[in-house]
Amino acid sequence: MPYRVLSQQEVADYLHLTAVDIERLVKDHDIPCEVRGKRVVFRKRDIDEWASQRVLKLADKPLAEYHQKTTRATQAAFPTAAIMPDMIHPAFIAARMTAKTKASIIRDMVALAVNTGRVYDSRALITSIEEREALCPTAFPGGLALLHSRYQQPTFSEEPFLVLGRALQPIHFGSPDGCPTDLFFLVCCQDVKIHLHTLARICLMAQKSALLDQLREAEDANAMYDCLVNAEKEVLEKQNAAA
Repeated sequence: MPYRVLSQQEVADYLHLTAVDIERLVKDHDIPCEVRGKRVVFRKRDIDEWASQRVLKLADKPLAEYHQKTTRATQAAFPTAAIMPDMIHPAFIAARMTAKTKASIIRDMVALAVNTGRVYDSRALITSIEEREALCPTAFPGGLALLHSRYQQPTFSEEPFLVLGRALQPIHFGSPDGCPTDLFFLVCCQDVKIHLHTLARICLMAQKSALLDQLREAEDANAMYDCLVNAEKEVLEKQNAAA
């Protein structure tokens, strides 16, 4: 229900945050909200857009803290904490993508997702990804982009999964540092909590391990898959040690 209106406590639960976190964000005018009488309310659709942008901008301690919260909140779905073995397989990875434009990367990534057999409506998924990129590019420094739909809807996919593509020729995808991008994830999650957790997990792996360099050096899809599993294991061990 994308047009649903959430209360302050509901949006806190929805985003894996505390009521105090939400109060601070409202006070700082850092979260989309409306005042109705004496109540502050939040439109779910606005929150969905805001949340994914926020996660991609987190770094260092704020990212680690948020990731720890999302790990606890998704424990029922991922009892061992690891998500990579469930969400991606070597067959979901394209090690030699020949696309040379942003539009062709999006099309090829959706085609890769379709090949998993888990996508219901590829055209709608392409449109929603394009809308999300128009809102704010999902590429960031380091040559990585985390493509995803503007809204998480069960009409796009049957179950949560990832696909990963490595471009032979890096392309400009809107990274804030102006550098080209060569590694592309497409995150397909109909559940927003799992979606945000997945974004946080990949960002943490990219920032706290040598994952990106390892993916570039990997020989094929099987080797790239091993890189993902090993990098995830590394960051989870670090998180547990710090807890």
